[in-house]
Amino acid sequence: MSNSADFPGKESSPARRRRLRPVRVLTAGVFALAGLIFFTSFDTARGTDIRTDASLLKLTDLIHERSRKNGELEESNGALRDDVESLAERDDGRTRAEDDKLAGLEKRAGTQELKGEGLTVTLNDAPPDATAKLPGYPEPQPDYLVIHQQDLQAVVNAMWQGGAEGIKVMDQRLISTSAVRCVGNTLILQGRVYSPPYKITAVGDPEKLRKALTASPAIQNYMVYVNVYGLGWQVEQPGTVTLPGYTGTVDLHYAEPVE
Repeated sequence: MSNSADFPGKESSPARRRRLRPVRVLTAGVFALAGLIFFTSFDTARGTDIRTDASLLKLTDLIHERSRKNGELEESNGALRDDVESLAERDDGRTRAEDDKLAGLEKRAGTQELKGEGLTVTLNDAPPDATAKLPGYPEPQPDYLVIHQQDLQAVVNAMWQGGAEGIKVMDQRLISTSAVRCVGNTLILQGRVYSPPYKITAVGDPEKLRKALTASPAIQNYMVYVNVYGLGWQVEQPGTVTLPGYTGTVDLHYAEPVE
């Protein structure tokens, strides 16, 4: 008589082997998957600590280096363009009236240096540990404490509204195709990257510029954050200011001649 007859609760040895086989396969699969994960981590890290932010730091360095390189290329491009224009003026066959008209168009286009009385506005992030200074306002979210794209655009638009003849943001002249964009808490302008504080300078009647800034609804909203959370706001009248001519390239898809 077999053991299975004496002990009904036990199965024969072949049955036990058949039942345990899937467990062994599953165990082997788990170890194989773990080995694949370890190998993938090793191959990705290549001997480095993949838990650090070193790769992000390298990307930041790359962005700033590319920004610096773009600045150098813009300066080189501007110098070459000056040389070309100088050579062209030697014997271009234009009359004095035509030269004056061209100079006026270049001034309006923002490619020539501009001097005159003006106004400078400086925007800056609030302190990272800022709290609400006035009762009735919530404690700040991180979003409340940094300069946003719309804040810079509000100042630029108000200055144009106030009759500015020309504007520069940081060290770059704005032209009709310029776009003020922010990514995170950095400004990207015409291929260059800037960090706060941001300076915006306009040539024009200082009083009209001030009035336009005060009248702007967007800036009035910004001033609430200045008074409550400590965002930076400074308006200066430095006297005579000089705006550089725009030296970058212009990519136009549609254009009409100026009459």
